[in-house]
Amino acid sequence: MELHIRNVSKTYSSGVQALKDVTLTIPVGMYGLLGPNGSGKSTLMRTIATLQEPDEGSIRLGELDVLRQKDEVRQTLGYLPQEFGLYPKVSAESLLDHFAVLKGIAERRARKEVVEALLRQTNLWEVRKQKLGGYSGGMRQRFGVAVALLGNPTLMIVDEPTAGLDPAERVRFLNLLSELGENSVVLLSTHIVEDVSELCTRMAIIDRGEILLEAEPLRAVDELKGRIWRRVIDRSALPEVEREHAVISTKLLAGRTVVHVHADASPGGGFEPVEPDLEDVYFTTMAGHHGGRPSTRIGSLRAGREQPEPTA
Repeated sequence: MELHIRNVSKTYSSGVQALKDVTLTIPVGMYGLLGPNGSGKSTLMRTIATLQEPDEGSIRLGELDVLRQKDEVRQTLGYLPQEFGLYPKVSAESLLDHFAVLKGIAERRARKEVVEALLRQTNLWEVRKQKLGGYSGGMRQRFGVAVALLGNPTLMIVDEPTAGLDPAERVRFLNLLSELGENSVVLLSTHIVEDVSELCTRMAIIDRGEILLEAEPLRAVDELKGRIWRRVIDRSALPEVEREHAVISTKLLAGRTVVHVHADASPGGGFEPVEPDLEDVYFTTMAGHHGGRPSTRIGSLRAGREQPEPTA
């Protein structure tokens, strides 16, 4: 089963075009949708999840028309949005049982077995009686996955799942997601490059509603070999370096600035070659040097100033 997205566009009433002719084919496994806040990721996720309509285009999940067969799609869909509400004074076991009823699992014994299996799968069984208000961020995210897994979905949509998690919870959560991708289409929307690097066999980079790159992460990294150069400079020298070279990213290291530039040959001036990684692919694509289209967002990305995505 594959998810086929064809020529999907969406413009909000404010005039912001959130999606521009998006076309993707997403197979079984973990698929990463990578882009800054405001790039169109959540708009695309909500559209696939049947929560809003596109202006144009089509989406198919196997034989199902996502836009016309919403009820059928929802029967096989698991959705973990970026933000979801919980009842803080209810235990995980009770609330998951309630959601199982809503999902159509009416028989009490079957429901009990499903709830136990999901709480064990998400490593929440030992705290099943604890009220959700006392859960950590990572525990709440894992509970959200348990809810999304009700009904054995063939399509899982996970929107910004690791934002705000501490390192240990992030590892637990990513391990859980990797297990889910063995039998289902799992679409992971994130602005965190490491999540895609560690989990996904295919990925797309989106910015301002447009797909800039669709590739296998390892192959995309391999194509940059010999083209990424590194230099450590004083921050005061950055404007001059930016004028002279195609700077794709900067970061602080022990009070100094590490600059990465894209060039087919050595740029000289103290730059040294560096093995590229997926972060270099991301910033190179955003800057328009990796087969993608140039984006004016690159300056704000370097500085970490990202704009929120518009809502309907």
